[in-house]
Amino acid sequence: MTEVRHIPENYVFAIIVDDEMAGYTEYRTGPGVRAFMHTIIDEKFRGQGLASQLVKWALDETKGEGLLVEPYCPFTRRYIQEHPEYLDLVQEDRREDFDLPRSSPAAPAAG
Repeated sequence: MTEVRHIPENYVFAIIVDDEMAGYTEYRTGPGVRAFMHTIIDEKFRGQGLASQLVKWALDETKGEGLLVEPYCPFTRRYIQEHPEYLDLVQEDRREDFDLPRSSPAAPAAG
């Protein structure tokens, strides 16, 4: 069984596989923002898509709390680049700082 837990006293979201911590994403907080710093997956759990599951859950949780995101973590930044539905979590005037586009790509026109 795989689950993600928010452990706010340690400033992490942890991914647990069969009661073993497989990895975590570490963050810092500021007024209205959660800055993701590192995402680490234990070597024996790599290649299973756990980092993506973890970051998706952490971003969804952050959005649900009404916080913005600063993706200092390269994996989190790449995840947002590949999933533009999360781009709005990064303040528009900070996106260039993280090599993110200023706006989401336009949806293709129907027709």
